[in-house]
Amino acid sequence: MRSTVRLRILITCGVLVAAGAGGWQLLPSDGVRTDPITVGTTDGVTSLDPAGAYDAGSWAIYSNIYQSLLTFKPGFTEPVPDAAESCGFVGSGLTTYRCTLRDDLTFSNGRKMTAEDVEYSFERMLGIKTDVGPQPLFPTLKSVDSEGRTVTFHLSAKDVTFPLKLATGAGSIVDRERYPDKALRPDEAVDGSGPYVLKEYKPGESALLEPNPRYKGSITKAGRPVLVKYYAKSEDLASAWKAKDVQVTHRQLPPEFVSTLETSDGTRVTEAESAEIRNINFNVRPGSPMADKAVRQAVAAVLDRPAITTGPHKGTVEPLYSLIPQGFVGHSTAFYDLYPEPSGKKAAQILKAAGVKTPVKFTFGFRKGDIYVAETAEIERQLEETGLFEVETVEVKWEDFQKQYAKGDFDAYTVGWLPDFPDSDSFTAPLVGTGNTLHNGFSSKRIDSLIASTQRYSDRSKATNDFRAIQTEVATDVPLVPLWQKKDYVLSTDAVAGSQYLTDGTGIWRLWELNWI
Repeated sequence: MRSTVRLRILITCGVLVAAGAGGWQLLPSDGVRTDPITVGTTDGVTSLDPAGAYDAGSWAIYSNIYQSLLTFKPGFTEPVPDAAESCGFVGSGLTTYRCTLRDDLTFSNGRKMTAEDVEYSFERMLGIKTDVGPQPLFPTLKSVDSEGRTVTFHLSAKDVTFPLKLATGAGSIVDRERYPDKALRPDEAVDGSGPYVLKEYKPGESALLEPNPRYKGSITKAGRPVLVKYYAKSEDLASAWKAKDVQVTHRQLPPEFVSTLETSDGTRVTEAESAEIRNINFNVRPGSPMADKAVRQAVAAVLDRPAITTGPHKGTVEPLYSLIPQGFVGHSTAFYDLYPEPSGKKAAQILKAAGVKTPVKFTFGFRKGDIYVAETAEIERQLEETGLFEVETVEVKWEDFQKQYAKGDFDAYTVGWLPDFPDSDSFTAPLVGTGNTLHNGFSSKRIDSLIASTQRYSDRSKATNDFRAIQTEVATDVPLVPLWQKKDYVLSTDAVAGSQYLTDGTGIWRLWELNWI
């Protein structure tokens, strides 16, 4: 009989954690075993430099080797101080945010951290503007300055979500003497102040992390050494699990493997409600066939989500009909409301009314991997069976895929998305705001205005109507088509405790919670 630990993401931003001015230094744990706990994942690292990556695999490592001013406690959605001693908005305008830095922080190289390092980290990230960097997360950040231990952020508009953004990988603090101001760091070394230090790194293969004896912040327990192993395919990760090459797995296992999991062999399974979604994104730049809204609407009218979720994904994901997934404030079913049933006839009518010649030929990019091959094949089949589309699929390895879709190499492309922080804003501004992280050329004054409106409400429930209005606009303009939402699974052997803390919806990968039993 399958036994699972069920976790639930807390999505109400009214959950509060007392944030005192004090902090903790990591204390050694008791125990005998000193060998690393091995964690397997398919989420690769794009860059070890926080200014150069905006993806789940990179940010998972950042939350262990770097510090941000704020962080999230397990299961809570209000950030608490980590590198900061205290933080808060100044006055009632919600456009000035100030933090006081702890006075006892040092980087792993022994150099004392100062408020200037914090200012430098943000100005550097915003200035470099890499194609796959996190700068789109801060559209309201106008400037940063520091004085003594104080860092002040000046915003161009009210944004109650700003503290949440500071607690993400985008808020990672780097040593200003080790990271160049106008370019990404060229080597693979790390100078951070997080709970771990990176002792060894083999790109695409592994990362060896050891507890950082200099760390001081919100974490009160020392972790064990951890060896993270990276696998190119979910099938490879499943094979490593079966061969007992890893003690913990997190993201992504094959659907067939997940759907048949049993715990009779000592496997511990954490099944958590997740906000991971996947969308088809459209390149709306001039010259792409997807620049025509009618073509995008026709694709949305044809797609059969249940066939995708029960076919390639074996029921391990659920159909998603809107930009904001279930469990978040303002979730709606906007795409179902406009396109309730897959219909080639409706798609043909849309194209004919717009004077679009068929079949529409376009390129469809996707990340390399067996599950993505199967998913893309099903989407291609659905579209081409109507006779309205000719799809040229392009499979690309992850590191190159991000750069290529950012350059506009594909007319359409699928990208999975995990929220940067536990708030509906993490699905709106980064995905459909002007200058979004998908780099698809989409811009809507109406949507930008609605996004700004949602960021004004400290009581997030008051933003519900605006979030729903955004989703209606997206379903009408179709810069993307949502496909599915899935649960998150973490596997561990019965020799390891704490694996449930790797997934809780806050975006923090808490490797320090792992321990030998």
